[in-house]
Amino acid sequence: MARVFITGTTDGLGLAAARLLVEQGHTVIGHARNERRAQQLRERLPEAETVLAADLSSRKQTVRLAEQANELDPFDAVIHNAGVGYRERAKITTEDGHAHVLAINVLAPYILTSLMHRPKRLVYLSSGMHQGGRGDTRDLDWERRPWNGSQAYSDSKLYDATLAFAVARLWPEVLSNSLEPGWVPTKMGGPGAPDDITQAHITQAWLAVSEDPEAKVTGQYFYHQKEVPAALAALDTGFQDDLLATLEELTSVPFPRS
Repeated sequence: MARVFITGTTDGLGLAAARLLVEQGHTVIGHARNERRAQQLRERLPEAETVLAADLSSRKQTVRLAEQANELDPFDAVIHNAGVGYRERAKITTEDGHAHVLAINVLAPYILTSLMHRPKRLVYLSSGMHQGGRGDTRDLDWERRPWNGSQAYSDSKLYDATLAFAVARLWPEVLSNSLEPGWVPTKMGGPGAPDDITQAHITQAWLAVSEDPEAKVTGQYFYHQKEVPAALAALDTGFQDDLLATLEELTSVPFPRS
């Protein structure tokens, strides 16, 4: 049985994936934004081994989360599930001076990937909207462009897929993949989302623990347990390297290439 760490586990797809993994007999370590939410998760998922609390919009708290996670490992898999959506009508700036969407959706998984001990598998949640992301590392923080919440989200999900593929290329001993869960009626997706909520969490759990040959691959993009094409920019090794260099500059956390 596997030990799996999942970010953003208090509700939505993260909680559903955690429950599925627990039902299958795996060990889950959860994550919540703060201690109040962590206590709610302990009540919702008492089977969790433990729950760590950290606000992923904060560099300091994210670095501390990586340290706490390292005290608990080894993990067989880490699922980077936490994220915020496309409905921010105005730019929100974090305590570190970054765009809120970028900090949670991209900088946090980058920091955790770089600082946590390497698991056997890494899973990054992207979105179908990544296809509309901008394959350009200039102005990731929206300092020079007029704010567009939908574009900021699409960009962040392109960067998530790109990060997954860069890790797959540079860390061949780790299975690193990305997926889109579909546009489903979660808190992020909204009540009118048309996709199947009963299927949305399955792929991330499957990629984290399954012994199916189809799940034991790396550098691939999935939708409902099927490989589907990712945006060409995410597959571009030059863009991958540019993104890693930019994320290292923005976070002051180097990416370990060996």
